[in-house]
Amino acid sequence: HWFSIINSCVTVLLLTGFLTTILLRVLKNDFLKYSRSDAELGGPEEEDETGWKYLHGDVFRLPPHISLFSAMMGVGTQMFAIALFIFALALVGMFYPYNRGALLSACVVLYALTAGIAGYVSGTWFKMLGGHNWVANVMLTAVLWFGPVTAVFSYLNTVAIFYRSTAALPFGTIVIIIFLWSLITFPLTVLGGIAAKNSKAEFNAPCRTTKFPREVPPLPWYRTTIPQMAMAGFLPFSAIYVELYYIFASVWGHKVYIIWSILFIVYIILIIVTAFITIALTYFQLAVEDHHWWWRSFLCGGATGLFVYGYCFYYYFCRSDMSGFMQASFFFGYMAMVCFGFFLMLGTIGWRASLMFVRHIYKAIKSE
Repeated sequence: HWFSIINSCVTVLLLTGFLTTILLRVLKNDFLKYSRSDAELGGPEEEDETGWKYLHGDVFRLPPHISLFSAMMGVGTQMFAIALFIFALALVGMFYPYNRGALLSACVVLYALTAGIAGYVSGTWFKMLGGHNWVANVMLTAVLWFGPVTAVFSYLNTVAIFYRSTAALPFGTIVIIIFLWSLITFPLTVLGGIAAKNSKAEFNAPCRTTKFPREVPPLPWYRTTIPQMAMAGFLPFSAIYVELYYIFASVWGHKVYIIWSILFIVYIILIIVTAFITIALTYFQLAVEDHHWWWRSFLCGGATGLFVYGYCFYYYFCRSDMSGFMQASFFFGYMAMVCFGFFLMLGTIGWRASLMFVRHIYKAIKSE
């Protein structure tokens, strides 16, 4: 187990380091080229502006669907906070290995208590991006993850009742969960939204946005969203591939998982690799004068969640002993919700890393 993890981590870190070195060298050359004056460059051929510098009037143009974008960032930040709290509790020995319900209970309680984070982050970005209907934004934030989870849970509980399985939750437990959301989660989300509405946060872009958007030149197929997501998700997924089997065997099998320290190291590497690969793809996108990077960076960051869900099919059919309609429904239903949360969390990390990078490079050049 240790050997597999170390081997995986070293490989991924080497690839990330190689990618970072190339990116830094390319950026250094770009800065040298752009910092020269027009007199030094000379010649009429330089009048045709190309490259990422000349997108300074469009790179901070606000994305479409800002309410959904803000809500996804808010819930993604909440998922990141939940993951950190879970690791903190696990590393201090709060989870007894043979008590499987403790981890699930902790996740439910932490989701309820961290709802204010989602409301505040979503509301802050919604305000900074020029949104006005903050009530709709708060409602969207409150149901973005909980809504699909409720729909999937209702279906799976119905299946369990039909098969007369003990996996069906009793009515009393369902009522407690509904009250938990109604009396704690939703009010905290609203309070976070109100705090964000009254905050003085502003989106101070380093460059002024032009009135009319610059036309994006025709791009080859491999620079479109789906191929870029495939490239972005593969490297982070390779960092966690080995550990996924042990986690799945513990959650869906009979093995016991107790090495939380390894999982935390892998999680940190996953965050770093996701940030770096998203930054690299954002740079290459801007280099070909495609300024629609807001949604693209979020989707590329979260692409690892889609890879994990793809791994679910491999695990179910090739590595597990599960079979039948009920087991398949429970496995793919609950894993879909976990992967959706994973997608939102990593998408938020990828977008925030890209935003820091884009701000930095456009502050570093003269964009007048």
